Amino acid sequence: MSATVAAILALAVGTYAFRLVGPLLHGRVELSARVRHLLSSAAVVLLVALLATGAFTEARGFAGWARPLGVLMGGVLAWRRAPFVVVVLGAGATTAALRAAGLG
Repeated sequence: MSATVAAILALAVGTYAFRLVGPLLHGRVELSARVRHLLSSAAVVLLVALLATGAFTEARGFAGWARPLGVLMGGVLAWRRAPFVVVVLGAGATTAALRAAGLG
């Protein structure tokens, strides 16, 4: 067995065990309101960091202004409660139009 196959199997077993712990411990572990709030806030911070990294960087450099402005347009549409398809198409169209205009 190669090291790659062993690593894949180990990660698969770890992932399965991690997913199995949730249902097994449900009801046995009680989290305080503060911990639940912190976990919720941590999820939001992680998603914003992922969004910022994807919006502003490409190949270890600045991605140009078209992509962040497209993400901003998608954010505005989502904030205005537009349907998901409209959000995605609006962000993509904004980015494409800005790139076609030479904003890169």
